[in-house]
Amino acid sequence: MEQSCGEKKKCCGGQVLDGSDIMELVGNDKVFSSYVDHKFAELDIDKDGKLSVKELQPAVVDLGVALGLPAHGSSPNADHIYSEVLNEFTHGKQEKVSKTEFKEVLSDILLGMAAGLKRDPIVILRMDGEDLNEFITNPSSEPEIIAIFSQVGSADGTNIPTIRAVITKALQQLTVDHGMPPSSDSWVMSNVVEPALQACTNTYQGNPVSQEAFLEEFKKVIERVVQHLKEQPVIVAHSEHTFDGSGIKRLLSNKFELEKTLNVALRDLPRDRSGKLSKEYLRVALDSLAPSASLPPYGAVNQMDNILNEVVKMVGADDGKIVPEEEFKKLMLEILGSIMLQLEGNTISVSSNSVVHEPLATASTLFPQQSLV
Repeated sequence: MEQSCGEKKKCCGGQVLDGSDIMELVGNDKVFSSYVDHKFAELDIDKDGKLSVKELQPAVVDLGVALGLPAHGSSPNADHIYSEVLNEFTHGKQEKVSKTEFKEVLSDILLGMAAGLKRDPIVILRMDGEDLNEFITNPSSEPEIIAIFSQVGSADGTNIPTIRAVITKALQQLTVDHGMPPSSDSWVMSNVVEPALQACTNTYQGNPVSQEAFLEEFKKVIERVVQHLKEQPVIVAHSEHTFDGSGIKRLLSNKFELEKTLNVALRDLPRDRSGKLSKEYLRVALDSLAPSASLPPYGAVNQMDNILNEVVKMVGADDGKIVPEEEFKKLMLEILGSIMLQLEGNTISVSSNSVVHEPLATASTLFPQQSLV
């Protein structure tokens, strides 16, 4: 997640990216026009005054980096979003884009990013071992550590886990709130967790791990992790998202905005000769308007995918039939309404933690770079 996406404000030991500086950039027409002129000239390699699809690719990649997407080509879900961003510029055609079009689309995308950050700010945490050290040295933390052991320390059938295996699982239970970077990240596992696990003794291997042995060895490993974080702090982008249906409710209550959003979602969908649409494109259309309804893209949140799949099945939208545009829109509204009701009755909250690796810190040239520390 790119550190220059929003204004940085100190909060809870981290820095909040809330989209403020994007709003400031786009809101100042003189500054934004100058910025667009510079960026357009940089992208316009052949200097013909227009941007080809090939020339637009670096801008699309930079937007992906700023949005926190995986590298292009590494994830089908992310690649879908990259394609959608490129289609916003080219309107789905292989035509060149003028500076005016580039400015308009870039403005819309940046404002959408700013709105998303305002709704769900990203907190940049510099994990230097201080919080983790406080956790492991505070006597009041012992009951929580023992509770973690009770979850991960039991034998699996006839297999007796080694002390190393138990501690590895225990580390996975620690969160950024404890001061621990996500051990699910391969870099953290290779460069922080595995070196720290070398502190584990072999004394208890082959025997059931006792609580006392666990506490002793766990503390050793955490001390090694703390030392590593002191020497090489890890930057983590933390975000929390709550899906409660309020975004859908806002969209449905604004008829003008709703109609505009539906038209945009349907604009580039394939049609037959009579202008009708296949129901098989409902998910594509819903994915297109997801940001306007404060919903995640399909594939990003399993719980939300399950709700959508259930609703689509319930309204019979998976039969692949060809329907007129108005019926297609009615189905979309019916699906949105059903999702809203389900979320109002059962809110879904998810959090994510992404390690901001050094290559990403300088990968984006779309936004002015700022230091994290």
